[in-house]
Amino acid sequence: MARALPRFNSSRQLTLHRRKLLATAAYSTAGLALPATSWWAGAPAAAASRRPASSRSVNQADVDDVRDLTVYYSARDQQRGGASGRKALASHLLDEAVPLLGGRFRTGQLRRDTYSAVAEMTYLAGWMAFDAGEHRTAQRYLTIAARMAAEAGDGPLGGHVLRALAHQAVDLGHPRRALTLADASMSRDRYGWASHREKALLAIVHARALAADGDRVGTIAAISRAERDLGRADTAEAPARVGFFQEASLAHETACALRDIGQPRDAEVHFKRSVATRRRQQFTRTHSVTLGYLGAVQVQRGSLDEACATWNEALDAMEGVQSGRTHDVIVRIQSDLSPVRQRGGRHVNELDRRARGLLRAIG
Repeated sequence: MARALPRFNSSRQLTLHRRKLLATAAYSTAGLALPATSWWAGAPAAAASRRPASSRSVNQADVDDVRDLTVYYSARDQQRGGASGRKALASHLLDEAVPLLGGRFRTGQLRRDTYSAVAEMTYLAGWMAFDAGEHRTAQRYLTIAARMAAEAGDGPLGGHVLRALAHQAVDLGHPRRALTLADASMSRDRYGWASHREKALLAIVHARALAADGDRVGTIAAISRAERDLGRADTAEAPARVGFFQEASLAHETACALRDIGQPRDAEVHFKRSVATRRRQQFTRTHSVTLGYLGAVQVQRGSLDEACATWNEALDAMEGVQSGRTHDVIVRIQSDLSPVRQRGGRHVNELDRRARGLLRAIG
């Protein structure tokens, strides 16, 4: 039986242009203000009937500007981490992009395209906040982006945002809520309408949620689905937001899922595959995180020297990256080194010194 989405007060209006919507509040599973299932179908019509808030006439160039800037900041996030440029993107979103939603549209298609473009920029602002470790802000942006995607009638984008919320919930230790969100991303009008590349992304995060919830059989089935979907992917068909999701990304997420269901040796194989196939200069942040996770499974199986070599590579890759996730990896390295410091020798002490120095440098 499908899990119900979190309850939502449908009378609340989107007023994203007011900064108070993004006022800080602690991350909370109860705070995921996603619409009830019955809300989604009527969202595009409700948006279309909304009266313009200004006399501005929105044109295609406005939409293209939003999309181009989103692509730029997405590439920056992949390379330098979410904390780099996040505030600049948020400022543009609130001051320039969101006001477009209150403008006048010549056609229904232009309105839908505008809502979709602003929703995707809102999603990116949330994802960058997530990577920066600003989880309460990320939750707020992503929740709003899910609503806006629904009002655009953009099912695949809605699934993409729900997948991000599920990923966040997995990382923060809320497996049941993560699975609810991941299940929702796999619906017919989200997963079903997505490109094969995006389907693969939704499916592998579904696997991550299933793994976090302890469902081994479901996890393996979801991994297989993701592999089939990516095998059918055509670069030309996929939206820019999933251009990053290639063999290395699938291997990374597969490894995380296998690790979480207690298969560290299989996880190590996939982490190594991810490291070997990633375009490191373009995806520096994720590359460093993958190396950190790989070292963790290596030390778990008793290969301390191999783990230290991997972790040194991870620290090398982190230079210049501003990311809460890389910060967490360094903390995890220090934690894993703690029980072996006395017997590890000079190379362990040197690695620990490097980790401490990098933590101080990034604050």
